[in-house]
Amino acid sequence: MFIINALLFGPLGITIWAVQMMWIPITAAGIINGIGHYWGYRNYEAADASTNIVPWGILIGGEELHNNHHTFASSAKLSSKWWEFDIGWFYIRTLETFGLARVKKIPPELTYDKAKDHIDLETVKAVITARFVVMAQFAREVMARVHRDELRNLDPSDKTRLTLLKPVRRLMVREPRLLDEAARTRLQKALEQNQTLQTVYAMKQKLADVWQRSATTQENLIQALQDWCQEAEATGIHALREFSNKLRTYSLVSATA
Repeated sequence: MFIINALLFGPLGITIWAVQMMWIPITAAGIINGIGHYWGYRNYEAADASTNIVPWGILIGGEELHNNHHTFASSAKLSSKWWEFDIGWFYIRTLETFGLARVKKIPPELTYDKAKDHIDLETVKAVITARFVVMAQFAREVMARVHRDELRNLDPSDKTRLTLLKPVRRLMVREPRLLDEAARTRLQKALEQNQTLQTVYAMKQKLADVWQRSATTQENLIQALQDWCQEAEATGIHALREFSNKLRTYSLVSATA
């Protein structure tokens, strides 16, 4: 980089190079590993406190999407949502167009085979490989929906329960290891006040247990996922039953490009 700057800009290139060298530790240590673990939003409940600082990764080559990066650490693409922009991915695709780069891995993507209505090895592979995507869908399609319905069913005059249950969705979604003692206490107290939310939260934990058994046999994993679906449907909670039916159709789009 020093040689290129000197050739392009002459003596001024030395100053440009110095600024570039200072920029690296400031952005990497200060902005990314500082702000990117303190402030922002999270698409996925990774086991750490990483956040996406902003949805437009322009200044730091896409690293502003730090939660996405921590979730899929080996991916060349850091954007996950359609409204997120990763300028580093734009550079990579441009280089690929000219044969100067080859994309080896991107985040796993789920597809749905509507003709499939049973759990098989392909379902297990999809759920385990794309577990963060699955859990994000569960948070959105089950927990958020049930939480909204339960709040709607509360007596508006019951201010105590409303105050207790209204903020609990965020705690239910959060990775349990990242909750402090006060947050755990608030979550437990809220769940004790609402059996439906307690059931949904328990099913979330049981679903996470499935991929934590990844060292077991394929047959056991298939059985564990079948058992989860049966238990989810037996709860009588409509959102859980719909998610169980959807989960049976999961297949995996190749993570390579």
